[in-house]
Amino acid sequence: MGINPTTASSATVSLNIHMLFAAANGNKVGIQYGESRFTIMYRGIPLGRGTVPGFYQPAHSVRRVEFTIAVDRVSLLQADAADMLRDASLNDRVELRVVGDVGAKIRTLGLTSPGVQFSSSSLIIVGFWQVYVDCTIGISPRKQSLIYKQCGFDGLTV
Repeated sequence: MGINPTTASSATVSLNIHMLFAAANGNKVGIQYGESRFTIMYRGIPLGRGTVPGFYQPAHSVRRVEFTIAVDRVSLLQADAADMLRDASLNDRVELRVVGDVGAKIRTLGLTSPGVQFSSSSLIIVGFWQVYVDCTIGISPRKQSLIYKQCGFDGLTV
């Protein structure tokens, strides 16, 4: 992670974050995921975006897709850059937020449905399944590793 002053009132931040998108499908049918886009933020300030390409996941499987969010010389106000630098140097922890949407449809016998709605006990075909993903992650700049994560899912749309 690099923070470089550019003017008296701003600084630039550069970093690469490697992420793993993991999906577990315990259903009897496959799931067709659409392209998903994720934004990484520091204290509400967007730093960069990452994209997970659409993919098919067979029934009863776990699929892992790795992707990178590159933050390349993003300009921050000097106060925000100072906060990030303080978090990194004093606490060895920078908290970031990753948000995005994931959409999916079921696929069986080579046909893709109009969409799916998940319930606690069954799978019902009704429309496109859309979930908002919101994760808070803590990274250690010294170790260059994840130290904690907390993810939530919201906004099931059909």
